[in-house]
Amino acid sequence: MKKSGLLLIMFFLWPICALADTFQLVKTASGLGVPWGMAFTSDNEIVFTERQGKLGILNVNSGLVEYITGLPEIHVAGQGGLMDVATLPNYNFDDWLYFTYAKPVNSYSETTLARARLIDSHLVDWQDLLVTRSIEGDNKHFGSRIVFADGFVYFSVGERGYRPNAQDLSTHAGSIIRLNLDGSVPEDNPFVDNNQALDEIWSYGHRNPQGLVWDNLEQRLWSIEHGPRGGDEINLIVKGKNYGWPVISYGKEYWLPFSVGEGTHKAGMEQPIKVYVPSIAPGSLLLYSGTAFPEWQGDLFTGALKLRHLNRIGLDDDGVAIAEERLFEDLNERIRALVQSPEGWIYFSTDNGNIYRIQPLSATSNDSI
Repeated sequence: MKKSGLLLIMFFLWPICALADTFQLVKTASGLGVPWGMAFTSDNEIVFTERQGKLGILNVNSGLVEYITGLPEIHVAGQGGLMDVATLPNYNFDDWLYFTYAKPVNSYSETTLARARLIDSHLVDWQDLLVTRSIEGDNKHFGSRIVFADGFVYFSVGERGYRPNAQDLSTHAGSIIRLNLDGSVPEDNPFVDNNQALDEIWSYGHRNPQGLVWDNLEQRLWSIEHGPRGGDEINLIVKGKNYGWPVISYGKEYWLPFSVGEGTHKAGMEQPIKVYVPSIAPGSLLLYSGTAFPEWQGDLFTGALKLRHLNRIGLDDDGVAIAEERLFEDLNERIRALVQSPEGWIYFSTDNGNIYRIQPLSATSNDSI
């Protein structure tokens, strides 16, 4: 612990090098809606969602966008709509695409995991794999990111603005869920033998997790979630654990500068590996594993919506956050989704309807920022 503290002090004296002389920022697409999720379907094509209920394919070389038909009815209101899209590892053209979206249920909506296949420019064989039990009257805190690990699919669900949900195992709201790829429940999920809990839940006590990433090298699952006024958290997700919301938090109430919950620590509740005070409002999470920027290997990246920058987090060998860097603050855009390309470049979307990429300075481009 002393070593980590020393390194953190050293960070404030000598920040991580921004490598500004080795990379450039390129605008790849513009004029989109709110590109909420992105995934590569080939070396030069990104499938992306727009929260307003549209799905597109971007050719990253030409900048051309083609919109896809075949989506179901989507509840677009507040923070809800068409959210994440994810491709299986080593995705082939006839594999499943996975989605999370706000499915209309009567006058409300629920975060839903679905999958479909993309044939030419049309989705076919749409399947809702899990319509979560997460109905609330408020159109906020839907989550929701998707990640694949060891043959399973994980996705996150926000507590929908009703705080007690996060500690209630009879609802999916405020949890991270683990399923087999066909939507069935794995036999070794932590609560399958608990009659008071939903079988699909992997972890709980979450507020609004909008970033989820699997570290294949270290075999660990990371999540990032929105706090209230302060208290955004990066968490290392462990089977069956309780992450505390709203009993413990580093955030304040919106209406007065009072702490949320009982404090910052409580027995039986997990501590984050990093807290943001004030909030940056994290919209995504990526663990860099490419070779284009070897100095970034093993670092976490998150897009900041409120403080409008790309946030880079350095980790030590134990997964402890020891350093932070804030990139592209001058861009002044809400950074939403992140994806790594096959050659190791980083692409990110913004709520302004833009998609950018970070590429080596040696790569040629006419559109660098």
